[in-house]
Amino acid sequence: MSEQLEFLLTNAETRAADARAEAAGLPVSRLMEQAGRAIAACLSGSRWNGASLAILCGPGNNGGDGYVAARLLAERGHRVEVFADAAPREGAAAGMARLWAGPVHPLPTFVPDGWDVTIDALYGSGLNRAIEGPAAEAILRLNAGNSHVIAVDVPSGLNGDSGQPTGPVIEADETITFFAARPGHWLWPGRMLCGTLQVAEIGLDHTHLDAAPRLFRNTPALWRKAIHTRDPASHKYRNGAVLVVSGPEFRTGAARLSAQAALHAGAGAVTLCGEPAALRIHASHVTAIMLREAAVPSDFAGLLDENRFDSVVIGPAAGVDEPTEARLRALLARPLPAVLDADALTVLAGKPENFPRDGTPRRVLTPHEGEFSRLFGQELARDATYAALSSELQASKVEKARAASRLCGEIVVCKGPDSVIAAPDGRAAINTNAGPELATAGSGDVLAGIIAAHLASGMPAFEAACTAVWLHGHCGAEFGAGLTAERLVDTLRPLSAYL
Repeated sequence: MSEQLEFLLTNAETRAADARAEAAGLPVSRLMEQAGRAIAACLSGSRWNGASLAILCGPGNNGGDGYVAARLLAERGHRVEVFADAAPREGAAAGMARLWAGPVHPLPTFVPDGWDVTIDALYGSGLNRAIEGPAAEAILRLNAGNSHVIAVDVPSGLNGDSGQPTGPVIEADETITFFAARPGHWLWPGRMLCGTLQVAEIGLDHTHLDAAPRLFRNTPALWRKAIHTRDPASHKYRNGAVLVVSGPEFRTGAARLSAQAALHAGAGAVTLCGEPAALRIHASHVTAIMLREAAVPSDFAGLLDENRFDSVVIGPAAGVDEPTEARLRALLARPLPAVLDADALTVLAGKPENFPRDGTPRRVLTPHEGEFSRLFGQELARDATYAALSSELQASKVEKARAASRLCGEIVVCKGPDSVIAAPDGRAAINTNAGPELATAGSGDVLAGIIAAHLASGMPAFEAACTAVWLHGHCGAEFGAGLTAERLVDTLRPLSAYL
C-alpha cells in the first residue's frame, strides 16, 4: 500500500494559496486555464465520445473554469452549450468568458433532459449563502433529470468547509477539484453529494501554502511511520498490555468485545477486571484473556499501581455511577494511556476539571454525536474560537472536534460515517473508509479495544487513534453486509496484515 499523505485545505487556505501563487508570478488566468483542461480531461475516455454537454457557468472564478472547459470541449468536437444567469464582469473569469465563441443561453432555459453530461460550474467551495433565483431552480431541475453531472470544485450549494448544503445543492455523480480536497468533500453529507472525487494538479504546490497543513484524510500514510513493530525476542508484556474495565454481572458483553478486539488487533496481553460475579461470566467466554478482581475503585487503583499495564479501556457498559467516576479519577491521576468511551464519557459530562491537561495527550475520547453534545456542549458554547466559527453558516465537524480536543487536552474521536480525529495542537484527520455495515451494536466497543491495542504498543495517542479508526473501517468494509461486532473482532488482524 503506497498512498501519499493527503492534506485537506479549508476555503480560506485555498484562497490564500491562490493569492500567494499570483504574488509569485502564477496568474489566476493560468490556473483557470489548467482547471478547464482538467475538467475537459474528465471527458476524454471512449465512454464520452460524441457526448452532448451542457455547462452551467456562474459569475465568478468557478464559472471561468466552466468557460475554459466549454471552449476546449467544443474544439474536440463535442456539442457544447453554455447556460448562465449573468456573465463574469471582471478578472480572469471575464477574460475566459470572452474567449468562448458560442452563445450563452439564459439559465432559466436550461433543461437537463437530452444532455449526456452537465457540468456544474455555478458556484465554488467558498459559498456561504443559500442559492436563490434561476440558479436554484436550475439545480432542482438538474437533480430531477438523468444527465450525468460533473461538479467543478464542489457541487454548487455545498459549503466546502462543513460539507453541509447552504440551501439547494447539486447532487453530483463526479466532482473535480484542484490542488487539494476540501473538508467538505469528505464530511457527511458532502461526501455523498460529491460522488466520485478527483483532485487535479493545476500548478499549485506546497510553496504556495502559508503554513504546513494541519488537516488530513486518514490514510496509512498519516501514521505508518509511528507503527511499532514487534521485537523478535520480545514477550507478551513487551508487546502491549491492555486492561479493560468490565461492567457489572449482567452487562459484561461490551467490555468483553473491547478486550477481544485489543487482543486480535495485536496487544500482547489483555486483562479484564471487575466484580467477581462479572468475572464468572467472562470466564465462560474467554480463554486467552486474563481476569483480575477489582470489586471496588480502590482495587482498580491498586491494579494501576502495579505498573503492569500500558493502556486502559474504561466505559463500555461500565455504569453511569459514582464507582465509574471514582475509577476515572484514579485513572486520570496517572499518566497512563487510556480510551474513554460510552459510560465514562457520560460520567465526565459537565466536569471538565477531571481532565489533567498536563500538556501531553495520552487519552483518547470516543464520543458519538449524543455523547459529544453531553460532554462538550456547554463548554463549547463558552469557547470564543468555536463561538466565532459558529456565528458563520455552520462550524464544521472538524472544528467541533478540534475545539473539544483543546478543551480537554486529549485526543477526541468524533464518531460517525465521517469520524474526525483531533489533537489539542490542531492536527485533525477525517476518516473516509467507514461504511454502513459498522452501524451495528458493539461496533464502538470494538473500536475502543483497537485503539487501546495501539496505545499499548507505544504509538502516540493521535496516531494510535487514527490507525484504529482506519483499521475499524477497513475491516468492516472487508466483511461487508451482515457484519456483527463479534464478526468484526474475528476479522481483525495486526496491521502488518493490511499494509
